[in-house]
Amino acid sequence: MENWQAILSVITFIGVIILVMTEWVHLTIAALLGALLLVFTNVMTLEQAVGYIGNSHGTLGLFFGVMVLVRAFEPTKIFEYLATQIVILAKGQGKRLLLGIVAIVTPICAVLPNATTVMLLAPLIPPMAQEVGINFVPLLILMVFIANSAGLLTLVGDPATFIVGDAVNISFTDYLLKLSLGGVIAVLTVIVTLPFLFRKIWNTKLDNLEELPHPQINHPRALSVGAVIVLFVLVFFVIGESLPVPISPAAVALLGAALALLLSHHSKIDSVNNILRDVDWSTLIFFMSIFVLIGGLEKTGVINGLSGVLAAILGKNIILGSLVLLFFVGLLSSVVPNIPLVVGMVPLLKQYLVTVGLAPPEVLAQDFQGQFPPEVLPLFYAMMFGATLGGNGTLVGASSNIVAAGISEQHGKRISFKTFLHYGIPVMLLQLVTSAFYVLVRFLL
Repeated sequence: MENWQAILSVITFIGVIILVMTEWVHLTIAALLGALLLVFTNVMTLEQAVGYIGNSHGTLGLFFGVMVLVRAFEPTKIFEYLATQIVILAKGQGKRLLLGIVAIVTPICAVLPNATTVMLLAPLIPPMAQEVGINFVPLLILMVFIANSAGLLTLVGDPATFIVGDAVNISFTDYLLKLSLGGVIAVLTVIVTLPFLFRKIWNTKLDNLEELPHPQINHPRALSVGAVIVLFVLVFFVIGESLPVPISPAAVALLGAALALLLSHHSKIDSVNNILRDVDWSTLIFFMSIFVLIGGLEKTGVINGLSGVLAAILGKNIILGSLVLLFFVGLLSSVVPNIPLVVGMVPLLKQYLVTVGLAPPEVLAQDFQGQFPPEVLPLFYAMMFGATLGGNGTLVGASSNIVAAGISEQHGKRISFKTFLHYGIPVMLLQLVTSAFYVLVRFLL
């Protein structure tokens, strides 16, 4: 490792985060410039940079596929129609609207990745808010909070949770028995804050529901075929990886997108060029650039070096280590997207366990399928909670946050870093405290 390369990687990464936080430049431009700086200063070659993006092909393929799928059905007016029905069911009351978002998003995020859920449901929010006469930005932020929190209900609800769970070979059933209650507590924590953080919407009431617009669904025949495509995608999201020949969620999403494009072209409800032009390329490029920036920290040995710091600070104290890790990863996850964060943190934590003698060297192997010593598992559980819930803190903390920001921008309103912070910091701190209490009581005392 060249010292100057490690220093440059750290400075570049911190510089990008500062640019995003201060909003001096658009977050996509900041991340892209940072990634290209590492290439132009030869911290990594262009081939290596593309390799780090390629390592995250699953995340990028999933996002692109769902974006195309959602955009392909916009001409049918299905999102406006569903939004009106939700407002009618809520009887025009803001509090019921907020609780309705919680009720809809929570079960879906138990079986689908949270960013995917946000991509599927977020297009309902702007027309729904318009009908009630409220700002849709707080509703999108609430959807993100619930999506991230409910991602802890099952092993597959959040990509960060899955990455950590897969690293310690925890089964779907074991996760339900040991950790799902923590996800329930995280969702309840958000519900408790609704009357305070979303006070204006909570107290809103639409007196005359008859005045609501009643959009008509266009192209019903094409939409009925589209419903079959969406059902196919959702089913294979859930069962695809457990089939004899596994199918990844990314492959399912891309196939669904291709079928939706075929349907749009054949039924002439929209052109392929229009659909692809409206894909949120800004969000996709942001993620690619962040994966390169994290790759720079990994390649120059910065992440490895941090494992030695962990060993020096924590020693063999599992209780202290779990609590420190939960809050450290939580706070770090508020400024670093949680998927690349846990990708970097998992090997760091494994190396720490081997360094202090709490786990055998075999656990460092990529194909390790054995069991970790039970006494060290709370460290990984703490990382799951910290990475997932810390993502609620700022605009760049989780992939679903970035997705929501992109959708908001497409509908004419930008979610500023400061606006998200106003809602995110109280929710994140409350959730980190309650989850620390849960990990302490459930696993350490």
